[in-house]
Amino acid sequence: MINKETVRTLVNEWLKEKEYFLVDVEVTPDDRIVVEIDHKDGVWIEDCAQLSRFLEENLNRDEEDYELEVGSAGLGQPFKVVQQYINCIGEEVEVLRKDGKKHTGILKSVDEPKFVVTVKEKKRLEGQKRPQMVETDIEFDMNEVKHTKYVLKFK
Repeated sequence: MINKETVRTLVNEWLKEKEYFLVDVEVTPDDRIVVEIDHKDGVWIEDCAQLSRFLEENLNRDEEDYELEVGSAGLGQPFKVVQQYINCIGEEVEVLRKDGKKHTGILKSVDEPKFVVTVKEKKRLEGQKRPQMVETDIEFDMNEVKHTKYVLKFK
């Protein structure tokens, strides 16, 4: 079986001096290798192909046959690394807490392992008869949420 750390080391070597960052490496028992990379402005297919060729050149198929897939972390997929949070500051995100409560708002700041999301909530303000929509900052711990993901908007 191909070693996950070997693949991770090769990917990091390819990433040196590039603005891309590694999101995930998965190696299954049947030697299926899946590499996910990302970039603040998106991932180009040409770069995925270049990384794939680099890995092919540095892994020995004669020693062990494998299936290789190189791609970008999907826009609607949960964040896996801190850099994804940082890239989405100022964007709308959905946070699902481990207790099942969901919050949607604007990602305000990231200070690993914490992050802050500004949400709009109905609150009864003093002197008001009806609840008003107010913005509230909620701090989350990355280790205490089920997932956080970018909210896709179609206009």
